[in-house]
Amino acid sequence: MTTMPDANDRNDLAPMTSADTQTPSGDASFRAAAPLKIASTDSVAAGASSTVDKVAQKGGEAADTIKQGAAGLRDQATDRVRLFAEDGKSKATDALGQLTQILNDAAAQVDDKLGKQYGQYARTAADQVQSFGAKLDDTTVDEIFDEARELVKKSPGVAVGIAAAFGFAIARLVSAGVDQRGA
Repeated sequence: MTTMPDANDRNDLAPMTSADTQTPSGDASFRAAAPLKIASTDSVAAGASSTVDKVAQKGGEAADTIKQGAAGLRDQATDRVRLFAEDGKSKATDALGQLTQILNDAAAQVDDKLGKQYGQYARTAADQVQSFGAKLDDTTVDEIFDEARELVKKSPGVAVGIAAAFGFAIARLVSAGVDQRGA
């Protein structure tokens, strides 16, 4: 509901006169405000420069802290990769030793069933696997990484193919392991 203005309200309003816009005379109780103090541009610039320097210093300290943290994380990751690589190398040389033994046993069986010339193929394969295992055992992880880097630089297509083959083999092994657990 809307209320109508009262007729008396309109009568209280008076038009503005020139007296309403005049400044008070000197005898009026009017005090002038304190003068506004404006800093010079030199002091403002010096203050801003000081603030910028402080911010830049803090930013530099933060950047140094981040760099140190990143270097620490990189070192930890490198150490962890090196440990995994050493463990993998050890397992690979053990597996190659077992494969050599299997091939030598198979060579003896092939000698009995098919003849010595065919058994010799199995022995040659066993010798090659044993030679590779010995070379792998004598090589440090850093040398293996360097050789891998060189292989990638020389022929990236071969490196991608090898990576795909390893990925496929690992996927098959994991899949076979999951299937055996589920059975």
